[in-house]
Amino acid sequence: MKNIKKLSASLEDYLEAIYHIIEEKDAARGKDIAARLKVSRGSVTEALRLLSKKGLINYAPYEVITMTENGSNIARDVIKRHTALKRFFVEVLAIENEVAERGACEVEHIASPQIISRMVKFMDFLENCPRGGTELLSGFANYCTKKQTKVDCDHCSSQCSEIKGF
Repeated sequence: MKNIKKLSASLEDYLEAIYHIIEEKDAARGKDIAARLKVSRGSVTEALRLLSKKGLINYAPYEVITMTENGSNIARDVIKRHTALKRFFVEVLAIENEVAERGACEVEHIASPQIISRMVKFMDFLENCPRGGTELLSGFANYCTKKQTKVDCDHCSSQCSEIKGF
């Protein structure tokens, strides 16, 4: 990926929207982007000019919009961050889907690759750890919604202590 200055959250959202529209329709138009992002066509035009100037899209007024290789790479990275965050919020933190979607949209722009990577590794660990897995995750979800655990935590903790020799 070419080294360019960090994009604003807004421009990342435009790239993400353009990428998804192109996946669905093979090319994007300003009106499609405006509808998807619920913004004015004037805002779209300004963003398209900026993205084109940065070499991330191919844009000419009244023509279809396509992405450059660098633009596609950045869009895929934004989508990857979004997906990882939403999955973490839903599967680990037991946050409802709609709230997780909005949160992922906000956090995807500021979370570093290291943080996202560590979250993905943590989810993998929870899924594979004999003491974790789906039982631990559903137990946490139950705790969040009902303010109680499914099992006796003191008993579980004492078992962990015995295993580790504490």
